[in-house]
Amino acid sequence: MQTKFVKSLTAVAILAAGLAITTSAFAIDITGAGATFPYPIYSKWAESYNVKTNVKLNYQSIGSGGGIKQITNKTVDFGASDKPLKPEELEKAGLMQFPAIVGGVVPVVNLAGVTDGELRLSGETLANIFLKKITKWNDPALKALNPDVALPDTAITVVHRSDGSGTTFVFANYLSKVSKEWSDKVGADTSIAWPVGVGGKGNEGVASYAQRIKGSIGYVEYAFAKQNNLPTVSMQNREGEFVKPSIESFQSAAKYAEWDKAPGFYEILTNEPGKASWPITGASFILMHKTQDNPANGTEVLKFFDWSYANGSLMAKALDYVPMPESVVKLIETSWKNNLKSKDGAAIWTK
Repeated sequence: MQTKFVKSLTAVAILAAGLAITTSAFAIDITGAGATFPYPIYSKWAESYNVKTNVKLNYQSIGSGGGIKQITNKTVDFGASDKPLKPEELEKAGLMQFPAIVGGVVPVVNLAGVTDGELRLSGETLANIFLKKITKWNDPALKALNPDVALPDTAITVVHRSDGSGTTFVFANYLSKVSKEWSDKVGADTSIAWPVGVGGKGNEGVASYAQRIKGSIGYVEYAFAKQNNLPTVSMQNREGEFVKPSIESFQSAAKYAEWDKAPGFYEILTNEPGKASWPITGASFILMHKTQDNPANGTEVLKFFDWSYANGSLMAKALDYVPMPESVVKLIETSWKNNLKSKDGAAIWTK
């Protein structure tokens, strides 16, 4: 009897092992590329999702410009961009997009004696620094905003992105809204002709330069500022209030998004109203081809984001990102059903 029992247990173990191997063998790994802005949370989601499903996400944090290029060339399952594509751009490329997460772009400084959130800037002064009109930290315009801060007679070193970047788009879009001179001379795109400064690749590169260069100012996604212990500034928002970057100030700006009225989810969240709103808030978007050459991979991408929306909110908040509200997730998943098809016209998302 004992022998039969042992044999039975052995058979069950072998069957379980076989099922595990089969599950592993049939797990579909997915690939994505693009924005560095959401990389910290995509990495966290991917780690947890792999534990739950055995599906791996290989995400290349190469900048929004690179992500748009790679999805256009069909070298990845999805692209990621912090610059939303306009409806006509999506139509031309045969793409659809949806927002994955909301966060904040923050100016960071390396200034002796200045602590996190202590330095105050208005949109105009920030634009003038990046226009090379304000070149010293003790400039009268900066002293007027910061009468209680000991600003040194030190040259300002501007640090910006060197690669095609959605973070740059969000930052430059904000500057275009608060400075006519910036709008006329520079404008907003993933790559722009910078009037001044040194370039770093990715949020990682800008954070690294800002950390090393005394007297510098740069801009990064908030998680990178926190990870690198870079002092952020307080920004004067549309209502004239000085606010610090935080998940609460990002949420305040995000609540004004009208996703249900935005064709192709085209929504830009800079300079939104609200006394508590952070003025340089932005969403990060996922780009996929409407007609899926490999529908199995496309479905796995959607499963990943479906799981992330449902299970990743606490992880997102821990990194100071704003999760998409349930009402918006419903809009997004309806758009999956309506827009993402296999070559034979069948919807790849039927949940």
